[in-house]
Amino acid sequence: MNDNKILIFDTTLRDGEQSPGASLNVHEKVEIAHQLAKLNVDVIEAGFPISSPAQFEAVKRIAEEVDCIIAALSRANEKDIKAAADALASAPRKRIHTFSSTSDYHILGKFGHERYGKTLEEKRKTIIKMSYDAVAYAKTFTDDVEFSAEDAGRTDIGYLAEVIEAAIEAGATTVNIPDTTGYTLPFEFAAKIAELKKRVKNIDKAIISVHCHNDLGLAVANSIAAVQSGARQVECTINGIGERAGNASLEEFVMALNVRKNLLNFYTDINTKEIYNTSKMVSAFTGLLVQRNKAIVGENAFAHESGIHQDGVLKSRETYEIMTPESVGIPKNNIVLGRHSGRHGLKVRLQELGYKVTDEELQNIYKAFTELADKKKEVFDDDLRMLMGDEIQKDNDIYELEYIQVNAGSNLIPNAVVKINYNGEIYSESATGDGPVDAVFNAIERALSINSEVESYQVRSVTSGREAMGEVIIRIRSGNKSFMGRGISTDIIEASAKAYLSALNQKEKYMNQTSPKNNESISEVI
Repeated sequence: MNDNKILIFDTTLRDGEQSPGASLNVHEKVEIAHQLAKLNVDVIEAGFPISSPAQFEAVKRIAEEVDCIIAALSRANEKDIKAAADALASAPRKRIHTFSSTSDYHILGKFGHERYGKTLEEKRKTIIKMSYDAVAYAKTFTDDVEFSAEDAGRTDIGYLAEVIEAAIEAGATTVNIPDTTGYTLPFEFAAKIAELKKRVKNIDKAIISVHCHNDLGLAVANSIAAVQSGARQVECTINGIGERAGNASLEEFVMALNVRKNLLNFYTDINTKEIYNTSKMVSAFTGLLVQRNKAIVGENAFAHESGIHQDGVLKSRETYEIMTPESVGIPKNNIVLGRHSGRHGLKVRLQELGYKVTDEELQNIYKAFTELADKKKEVFDDDLRMLMGDEIQKDNDIYELEYIQVNAGSNLIPNAVVKINYNGEIYSESATGDGPVDAVFNAIERALSINSEVESYQVRSVTSGREAMGEVIIRIRSGNKSFMGRGISTDIIEASAKAYLSALNQKEKYMNQTSPKNNESISEVI
């Protein structure tokens, strides 16, 4: 590998999906994985197979269908590693990614039991052995093994060097130094990478990777600093999504290298013209909004409102823009489709936006498209993205909205009638409420004989104009678990009903899954 090339390890489908409310189904994960391959990332971390049957199936499907190095995460035990190996079995190029906790905070918090040792020093030795054994076992399934030292950012440098040396000795070809809590500062993180290069005698046998979190807003800065000190793989996500404040943003890191070539003598193989499509797809499927002022892909990134800025850009783009919208794939004009557009035109445009659809899927999508076109007259790219997210999300839905009617007015008590298809049977009910949305929710609950606590309810316009598509994102609670639902429509009341049923579908699917027996610390890793 050219020493100036930086490998891009995309963990949108694993760490990114751990964002609260960002759960993706198998079809959505596969669709995003195909788009990540078009983006030309080097490695796709497809999921954490041991954590659930759905995670296992998603990794398996991606391994079978997507031409890229496919990675699966596992803790440092044989059960996890075997599950990862089984899920990756069909992948022509596969990587098992295993990890151990290394900071004193994590060791004392996760390995407090005396079976790991009575003293901190004994526990540290146990973790070194666990790490070595895990890598060695993973090596029996594939030559490509990555080891991560969880919370390396807060790990003593001497002990960290010992763990990394043991992992490489066991056969790790990539060693990841994660700033799991987003704690370090750029100069500090750079110094840690440089020091590891000095202290770890076999470091030349592995690629140094970094995985930075954004708790202090420094994930991209820390990644750049690490690259300058010798790291040659950066782990990141689309739109920077992930646990808590998220991860290093792929688009920000890649474009920083592109724009500042004069100071950063590094490059990636990323097809930057696919950045915008990938960002939009991930946002549509996860329901996580991209803030307007988000770097590179935000709505305001290339917008100029003040007169001084507009005048400057019109005279010379370089006055206020350091890159072109076209360089990241933002189109100058959206193609408009209408009710008279045919299946072929729709399929071609969806392919241009990054979606891969079969003829059977196209039939279902075209039906939804024509219904939307009848309401909207003109269907734009953002409408199609929302439509694709809505259609793919319907995969194996248990509850489907068949019919809704709402009566409301300033002198009326709002009331709603709903018909819901539940596993092929129709359930119908009516109810009143404090407003039309409350009436719809009450009618759904009466029809299905359920009662849920609504934690949050958000409404936004996802396209422009008077006939804009509205999106509702709702979170409901059942016991100690929350479930997110999403619905879209030109009618916000209908979108609300769809969102509620979507959340109930997520709940049903979760309840039907087999929970892992060995799931300590499974929700937040690396």
